[in-house]
Amino acid sequence: MDNNQLSDKAQRDYQLVLAAREKGDQRAYSELMRFYREPIYMMLLRMTHSPVDADDLTIETFGKAFCQLHTFTPKYSFATWLFTIASNRGLDFIRRQHMDTIPLSDLAVNDEDEPYEYPIPSDDDNPEEALITEQRIALIRQLVDQLPPRYRQIVKMRYYEDLSYEEIAQKLHIPLGTMKIQLRRARMLLAQTIQKHKHSL
Repeated sequence: MDNNQLSDKAQRDYQLVLAAREKGDQRAYSELMRFYREPIYMMLLRMTHSPVDADDLTIETFGKAFCQLHTFTPKYSFATWLFTIASNRGLDFIRRQHMDTIPLSDLAVNDEDEPYEYPIPSDDDNPEEALITEQRIALIRQLVDQLPPRYRQIVKMRYYEDLSYEEIAQKLHIPLGTMKIQLRRARMLLAQTIQKHKHSL
């Protein structure tokens, strides 16, 4: 699609995308989130019927989109591209509700833009598959250990210890809202780190 054929809104978004990915303009990132956070959240809420899960998936959507800005072209509008990512995240989440997976698997993607999933080994798994699974889990744990201390702690409490938001906030002696913000930032940092190492997974 020719840039001149884009709507005014799509042109605006494309200029923000260019500023974000080519200049690292934080204001541009913030503007894109401001425009689309609420509609993305509402779509995911309809899919998951869970405010907490919809909020988490919204953050994941923007984290993935911002990591992949270099792949965006104005062939489609940014809104279409972003909602496609969000829809895929929502569908993946729904599908995972019926599978046993290793925590954190939803933060990694492969070359086909699908999430890695690490099924818990069964008695029928062969030794090679079990070894590969163990190596992937070990690598993700190494990447978690590279996070800043406060983010590393909160990720481990949430995903390794399976603590609730309220339990984490109580243990860290911080407000629940502050804990959620720190967890979102930690997940975005981890998603970016995993993206850089995706070929090792």
